[in-house]
Amino acid sequence: MRRMVAETRLHPADLILPAFVREGVSEPVPIGAMPGVVQHTRDSLKKAAAEAVEAGVAGIMLFGVPEEGKKDNRGSAGTDPDGILQVALRDVRAEVGDDLLVMSDLCLDEYTDHGHCGVLDAEGRVDNDATLERYAEMAQVQAEAGAHVVGPSGMMDGQIGVIREALDRIGRQDVAILAYTAKYASAFYGPFREAVGSSLRGDRKTYQQDPANLRESLRELALDLEEGADMVMVKPAGPYLDVLARVADAVDVPVVAYQISGEYAMVEAAAEKGWIDRDRAILETLTGIKRAGARTILTYWATEVARKL
Repeated sequence: MRRMVAETRLHPADLILPAFVREGVSEPVPIGAMPGVVQHTRDSLKKAAAEAVEAGVAGIMLFGVPEEGKKDNRGSAGTDPDGILQVALRDVRAEVGDDLLVMSDLCLDEYTDHGHCGVLDAEGRVDNDATLERYAEMAQVQAEAGAHVVGPSGMMDGQIGVIREALDRIGRQDVAILAYTAKYASAFYGPFREAVGSSLRGDRKTYQQDPANLRESLRELALDLEEGADMVMVKPAGPYLDVLARVADAVDVPVVAYQISGEYAMVEAAAEKGWIDRDRAILETLTGIKRAGARTILTYWATEVARKL
């Protein structure tokens, strides 16, 4: 009876798998704060992509982890056609073709020696407009490497419009933009910083949003849509279900939520202690995110959950 009258249903096609690929490793590297998640080699990433296709997952979002010596103050590896993310995009497209939406993280934080999402000015502040020029370059090299969707996550003002123009300029109107519209300065990003080998100094409060604010997110939403976003995201998911619901009610484009590393780590840690039922908790968190209005969910459990569904 419950199954028959359920108002919210999860489906494998609702899920996107975030995946990390690390340059210069011969074996997958476990991420200590995220049990079961690894920094992939190029070969293990191709296998993970093929498994996601087999499970019915909708897409894979790729994050590159360059060798430490390749980081600089401009994040040059992020726009190098032979940088790790661009190489991984080509690998995955060669492996799965169009059977899986191949998405790429469009941000400089993995590639800068200071760990910020943009280039810095002479006083050490993130320079919004100089960063937009770098994002335009990143969008073009990621599109040429095979990304179906680019995901600008840096929260710079005007980033969607600049990226859309840059893609159109090289004839890549077919590449979609998943806007990180409401991305909060959250404590739940902690494990992710281990996953990407972050070099962050300081914090990102000058460009990520204040967890206390909701109307600010709706303003960001209006700007992203006006600039040409094809899909919009709320990140993190669990602590911001009210924001997710407001965004979903306000738009007619697909709404995406990112169940981030800290959300994943809490469930895994509590389950390891025997304090909660792991499988039920995973499904309950994902059902709650979809019930709040997400069309699609990025989750590190994507392939596992898709198989069970």
